[in-house]
Amino acid sequence: MTIAVLSLVGVFLATYLTLYKLGYVEALACGTGSCEVVQASRWSRLWGQPVALWGAGFYLAMFALSLAGSVGRLAGSRLVGIGLALMSACGVLFSGWLTFVEIAWLHAICRYCVASAGIVVVLFILSVVDLKSDERRVRGDLEKSDE
Repeated sequence: MTIAVLSLVGVFLATYLTLYKLGYVEALACGTGSCEVVQASRWSRLWGQPVALWGAGFYLAMFALSLAGSVGRLAGSRLVGIGLALMSACGVLFSGWLTFVEIAWLHAICRYCVASAGIVVVLFILSVVDLKSDERRVRGDLEKSDE
């Protein structure tokens, strides 16, 4: 459930940035950093859509998958854990790339982008920890059945 809650925070953050990029929010509340510079750059779009919109989709998918793995037939499913770990690993790589672009080429940092990257890293860590704990639990169950 922690992954679900954190993913939902990411949805709200990415939605805010998407609304700004699409012109529904006039100005970003960015007291520090260069959010507008980053959001106005050519790197703020991917395949014609705002990067933040892709981020919102990513966070929504993480939210849905984590909820599916928390209730019903898929509760505790190893496949859900693997899916969360793989998705969040892709998120870490993409966020790392975007952070590199901000630092190396734009020479501007968006604090919302940094917050999003932080969320993705925490999601990855939680996903891996959850997957490892499932492995230990399964291994322990197998050892008990061998006795």
